[in-house]
Amino acid sequence: MRKYKPSTPFNIAMKLLIPTSSKSHGTTVKTYPALDKAPTIFGSFRTFGGTETMQNDVLTVLDTVRIETWFRPDIRSNCRLYICETGETYEIIGTPENIEMRNQWLTFKAEKVGGSP
Repeated sequence: MRKYKPSTPFNIAMKLLIPTSSKSHGTTVKTYPALDKAPTIFGSFRTFGGTETMQNDVLTVLDTVRIETWFRPDIRSNCRLYICETGETYEIIGTPENIEMRNQWLTFKAEKVGGSP
C-alpha cells in the first residue's frame, strides 16, 4: 500500500476563521473572529486558474484553490481562511478530507470571498 505524502511543503501562513452563529430576526448570522484572535495554520496553496461555471447564461470564473494542511478537527466546511501574504479570504467548499483517516493531513477546496479588488 502506498502512503500519502503531501505534494508541496506547508509554507503558506493562513488564519483560520471559525464562525460563531447567532439568530437575528429569524435568520442565522455567522460572525468571524478578528484576525488577531484567529489561530495561524500553515499549508500548501495551489490554484488552477479558477473554475468555470455558467450562471444565467454568463460564463463565470470562480477563483478556487486546493489547500493541504495538518489535520485539525476544527477545520470544517463553514470556516474561512485568511491568507496572510496576500490579504485574501477564502471560504471552504464542501467537507475537508481527512486523508487516509489517519488524522494527520487534510485537503480541501476553497473559493475566494468577494470580487476582484
